[in-house]
Amino acid sequence: MRTVYDFLVSPVNNNRYNNTKKVGDKELILNTEVFNHQHVNREAVIISTPCAYKTNIKVGDKVIVHHNVFRRTHNMKGLEVNSRSYYKQNQYFISLDQVYMHNDGVDWKPLSGWCFVKPLLNKNILEQDKEIPLMGIVKYTDGTVKKDELVGFSPDSEYEFVINGERLYRVYSKFITIKYEYQGNEEEYNPSWAQSS
Repeated sequence: MRTVYDFLVSPVNNNRYNNTKKVGDKELILNTEVFNHQHVNREAVIISTPCAYKTNIKVGDKVIVHHNVFRRTHNMKGLEVNSRSYYKQNQYFISLDQVYMHNDGVDWKPLSGWCFVKPLLNKNILEQDKEIPLMGIVKYTDGTVKKDELVGFSPDSEYEFVINGERLYRVYSKFITIKYEYQGNEEEYNPSWAQSS
């Protein structure tokens, strides 16, 4: 089945949420809240593509999607309901603006307008923050900046994702405001909770 404007997707591993972690031979549930967006699965597989326009995204590709696609919420009556993207069991309709990056089996490629930036470790022992704010190394780019460049971005333009066990910020390419020169002491920051088990 193909729609005119939307992709049809299914969550990777048929799980709406990434709220478990393997500890030894046991599985630990990290979160049981439906309203918390941090544990929602953001990785999907393309089942069908729209017929109204052409993209580089093909059937079978993995994509990184908006956090509300698979998320369940409570309606005004307090009943738990599916997102508006829900079609039927483990199938969801999403528009192109809900897709940020796709993987064709080789590597992740952001869609036009997006970059994914890795935060930097803050080595200043007098500061409480573990990472340097508004600064990072470009991991995935749409081509507006180069991969592995040290960049700065506008406040409140970043949104947190965990991709392949790495915590990254999704940033609009137009909000990358400066390219820094490497000092040689920069170190990427990836908290232990983001790493794959």
